[in-house]
Amino acid sequence: MNNCYCGKLDSFKACCHKIHLDITNALTAESLMRSRYSAFVVANGDYLQHSHHSTTRPSAREKKSTVKWAKSVQWVKLEVLNTKEGLQNDSEGTVEFKAFYFENGSLQCIHENSKFIKENGYWVYLGVV
Repeated sequence: MNNCYCGKLDSFKACCHKIHLDITNALTAESLMRSRYSAFVVANGDYLQHSHHSTTRPSAREKKSTVKWAKSVQWVKLEVLNTKEGLQNDSEGTVEFKAFYFENGSLQCIHENSKFIKENGYWVYLGVV
């Protein structure tokens, strides 16, 4: 059995895929962030849009561009460096992470400290802190 793309020991189907099917399964900011990383790996643009806060959600054109880029790189791994708040009973939290990928034969890294808040009762990505 393969681990989930997000680095958890569960399979993708038992981990991030169930969040992709129902965003309310992301009980913490970190689980939402991990599910978003997996969405980049599988180029699930619809989920990336849905898991974005309504005030900062990219346009349909940006979604198409993001999906094209996500398919063009080879995703390597996700490292969660730090989490502040963002637990099940919190209303906001931050997650610092590094996402590694190969692009044009070169290893690249996205290092981000992301802000998450609850909107309509579930976790969503707001933006970079």
